[in-house]
Amino acid sequence: MERGAGAKLLLLLWATCFGRARADASSGYTLVIEVTNGGPWGDWAWPEMCPDGFFASGFSLKVKPPQGIPGDDTSLNGIRLHCARGNGELNTHVVESQSGRWGAWSEPLWCPGGGFLVAFSLRLEAPVTPGDNTAANNVRFRCSDSTELQGPGLSWGDFGNWSEPCPKGVCGLQTKIERPRGLRDDTAVNDARFFCCRS
Repeated sequence: MERGAGAKLLLLLWATCFGRARADASSGYTLVIEVTNGGPWGDWAWPEMCPDGFFASGFSLKVKPPQGIPGDDTSLNGIRLHCARGNGELNTHVVESQSGRWGAWSEPLWCPGGGFLVAFSLRLEAPVTPGDNTAANNVRFRCSDSTELQGPGLSWGDFGNWSEPCPKGVCGLQTKIERPRGLRDDTAVNDARFFCCRS
């Protein structure tokens, strides 16, 4: 590697690390929770955060129903967090990272008693080649009172292990999504990660 290229690489690494540390400090989140069974396709979209002082008390999913043969199944196309402060169903703010173009949004599922989402598990169909891949098919969340909420996604694949729990509650999300591929096989959402806030 040339000396100039090495210096540029070090500068880029420093700027990336320094910028990320500053973003973490100013954003108010303390932890990012992830799972290990995410799909291989797509790119991470932008993160979306609840407003300060709000936590996710509920969620809804964008799901494309089964298409049959020869249709192209994409299943899970989006995740929304319903952020609340106080009474969850009366004082809410909805946040959504990038979503796929197919399917319809479900009605929200809520943690009971004003609780918050604290951990998640992803249902993923393993890659099949050749075949109609769907990647992520469903999400389930654990609430702060240990209630488990399973989304209305499809049943293909298996749920993986639970993520690490947030100390207080989830306050943001980021999705990994494959963009539309024209006549080739589409999968939409492949993975997700969630942000934990301190207060």
